[in-house]
Amino acid sequence: MGLARAWSVALFGVDGVVVEIEADVGAGTVKTQLLGLPDAALHESKDRVRAAVRNSGHDWPTQRVTLGLSPAALPKGGAGYDLALASVVLAAAQSVPAERLATTVLLGELALDGRLRGVRGVLPSLLAARRAGLREAVVPVESLSEASLVDGLTIHGASSLTEVVAWLNGDDNALLPAPPPEAPRPVPTADLADVLGQPEARWALEVAAAGAHHLLLSGPPGTGKTMLAQRLSGLLPPLTRQEALEVTAIHSVAGLLSAEAPLVSAPPFIALHHSATVAALVGGGTGLAKPGSASKSHRGVLFLDEACEFSRVGLDALRTALEEGEVRLARQAGTVRYPARFQLVLATNTCPCAPPKEIDCTCAPKDRRRYLAKLSGPLLDRVDLRVKMRPLTAMTGAEAGTPEPTAVVRERVLKARTRAAERWSSHGQPWRTNAEVPGPSLRQEFALPHRTTALLDRALTTGTLTGRGADRCIRVAWTLSDLEESDRPDAAHVAAALEFRERRTSW
Repeated sequence: MGLARAWSVALFGVDGVVVEIEADVGAGTVKTQLLGLPDAALHESKDRVRAAVRNSGHDWPTQRVTLGLSPAALPKGGAGYDLALASVVLAAAQSVPAERLATTVLLGELALDGRLRGVRGVLPSLLAARRAGLREAVVPVESLSEASLVDGLTIHGASSLTEVVAWLNGDDNALLPAPPPEAPRPVPTADLADVLGQPEARWALEVAAAGAHHLLLSGPPGTGKTMLAQRLSGLLPPLTRQEALEVTAIHSVAGLLSAEAPLVSAPPFIALHHSATVAALVGGGTGLAKPGSASKSHRGVLFLDEACEFSRVGLDALRTALEEGEVRLARQAGTVRYPARFQLVLATNTCPCAPPKEIDCTCAPKDRRRYLAKLSGPLLDRVDLRVKMRPLTAMTGAEAGTPEPTAVVRERVLKARTRAAERWSSHGQPWRTNAEVPGPSLRQEFALPHRTTALLDRALTTGTLTGRGADRCIRVAWTLSDLEESDRPDAAHVAAALEFRERRTSW
């Protein structure tokens, strides 16, 4: 018999590593051996692939079959290697030519009858294959729309092993070509005009959208905290092509993509119930950790309603992601990283009993303190804007006012974001929002005059503000300046930014 080689991809987070799959068919005890640190699902693929080959009308070698997955020290898992394993065994047994396998990556799970099933992570896998210099890819038909997002590869779609074998034998019409990428569909969003009153909270929402800042809304139930949070994503600009691919890759690994809309082109909005675990928040699971909501909301909004009902451990697990824009999860099988540059919106009542009027609160002081202590100091120090919301006093009339719609506010937000992006790019920096600017750059290359930051110096001297808090105040001040179309923040902008941070004293 002989030796053959094929290619597949192992995923670590959203980073792919091309895996070389070798098959040796030769003399020895009749046995199929799989080498290269396979997990349980991959180890079972030997029997699955053998049945698929036989039920597709081909003979499985009656000699010893040794399958090696390289790099050998790299943990590998999942059923996405099935198609590559079946193809390389047939090539080693000289049932199909091996020429096309040399430059092709194969992805897909095989059913026992030879049907090809979809797998997660097709987009990041193909991006890794393109970086490795492979020229073609065979994926399940249901993943064709997702695969078509990758330029530089010739994509083929297959529904069964029989079709792949025909293609390997030279039939160019056996597989389906990838469809041209469709224009992203508009994502419907709720309108800001639906929210009555709350001018201060609406202004904070606009500032948060303009600078990509984190936001805390506190107040009695029924004041519109959830409604405001749900409308933040509608104020954000559409994702760039690169950002859309980043978000789509995460959603692909998480299994959230649909064939009808494979590209995530709008900022995602993820809302969690307060019973969510730490793994649901930041990611986790056995083997290689899966992405959590912090990563699924990358370049979008993560909304935690009833934030004080969440576990303190879970909330504090978000601190690194808020600071660094990514999540790193270490497990026995390896360490993975997922991007997690999201905007956090926290909404909470001011006490456990949560009456419509705070004057009717029946909570003991210690219960109130214990409730609010779920939001730890280090977590709140990373929240730029804090707003205390008040009960509505009117549903109609002049007192309620005429709320601005999302379209009007979004126009101002886009202008402010454009000013910020142009400013930082003119200095050769990659930052697109004020929230991304590192503290050292704020204090050195873009330092504000002493008279502008005198209020921050006073707050640092009295201990009411941390160094991190001062940096975040300066970022908010830049955003306020951009909304007013000013060249640089002045003392009034800094004072307004500091006022947003000192709202905790009103709890």
